[in-house]
Amino acid sequence: MNKTAQIKKNHQFIKFRKLVIVSVLIGFLSAFLGISLKRITEYYEEIFFHEVSVNPVFYIIFPVFGLSVIYFLRQYLFKKKENKGIKEVFESTGSKSKNLPSYKIPSHFINGLLTVIFGGSTGIEVSTVVATATIGSVAHEKENVFRQYKTELICAGVAAGVTALFSSPIAGILFALEVISRKVTRAFIISNLIAVSVAFGLLTILKEQPLFAVSIVTWHLKAIPYFILLGILAGMNSVYLTRCVLFFKSQFGKIDTHYYKIIIGSAVLSISLFIFPQLYGEGYHAIKTSFIAPNQIMTLTLALTFLGILLLKPIVTSITLASGGDGGVFAPSLFIGAFLGLLLASVLNTFFQVHVIPVNFMIIGMAAVLSASIHAPFTAIFLVCGLTNDYTLFFPILVVCLISKYTAKTIYPYTVYSYSPSLIK
Repeated sequence: MNKTAQIKKNHQFIKFRKLVIVSVLIGFLSAFLGISLKRITEYYEEIFFHEVSVNPVFYIIFPVFGLSVIYFLRQYLFKKKENKGIKEVFESTGSKSKNLPSYKIPSHFINGLLTVIFGGSTGIEVSTVVATATIGSVAHEKENVFRQYKTELICAGVAAGVTALFSSPIAGILFALEVISRKVTRAFIISNLIAVSVAFGLLTILKEQPLFAVSIVTWHLKAIPYFILLGILAGMNSVYLTRCVLFFKSQFGKIDTHYYKIIIGSAVLSISLFIFPQLYGEGYHAIKTSFIAPNQIMTLTLALTFLGILLLKPIVTSITLASGGDGGVFAPSLFIGAFLGLLLASVLNTFFQVHVIPVNFMIIGMAAVLSASIHAPFTAIFLVCGLTNDYTLFFPILVVCLISKYTAKTIYPYTVYSYSPSLIK
């Protein structure tokens, strides 16, 4: 009896040791991929955005060129398979037989990069999530002992990738839990904690800076009613984004010739970017500029600019994705939230003299729209706090994220991840 127990104990120890080793590897590779994609995208997006600012003819050339290159790469390099975003990860975790093929790593890395640097109005976050999920999926196939840990290892890759992008290990784990796994096991805790620790260690060694260098001093209790209003508006805006993505995906799906999709998509993109350059790529450049001078008097021109951006961003993002671009709703949600918060704060300060702090509204807005778009409030809280490396606004962000999520869920119960045509009768 003792001998059997000892053999079982040894077997469990070997299994545990292998899980630790594979989690370290997944964490390192996923973080390396995430950091590389982020740095390369930032570098080239800045160069190309400068080019279009100097020579507006590139507003016409870049979108059609980027979408065409992505199409030809898919046709001749990536097995004629369209990237379906995070839904691919759900399909894999929901099936024992369906695994993420290894070509998804270069496919999402390259296509995500090309989409954003050539002006596609989305972000690299979903490309990173699927590529790093694939690292976990490929690892689980390597040894029989890992077969039972498929979801846990996919989540470890995703958690490390999100950590690398947003400098927040807690956001990485929460995203893997709230969006991908939806359940906690012992193996999930071990693999994900190790993966995000390795990812955060790599960030520290490489001295990665927070995406937004912003100074948050304080927040005031008198602003709470306006924060609640921001939460409700954020929920409504996230539903508008979700419905736009689903609508344009459905409409473009009816077009048989892919190059027609590219022509229509790049035409809409070129015109929109020319009118509102803030919509170029991820749009983080526009958020950073707004952080520098947030205290703006609301004029008619500024109000129309903000409203135009908020109305057009979901449409341009949706058309970028529907015409073949690679990405998702992460960066667009942060962008919409920042400008929604800034618009609300500017209106309150200009017309109602309430003297709220615009930067606070921008940051809370970013978290609120993201929370409502992906129905993951706790991911949104830690992700935005990680982006700014500041937890001063933790309590108002928590409240507003919960309000925005439940507002969105009340209006429309699906996200772009959870929606399926079969759900609607």
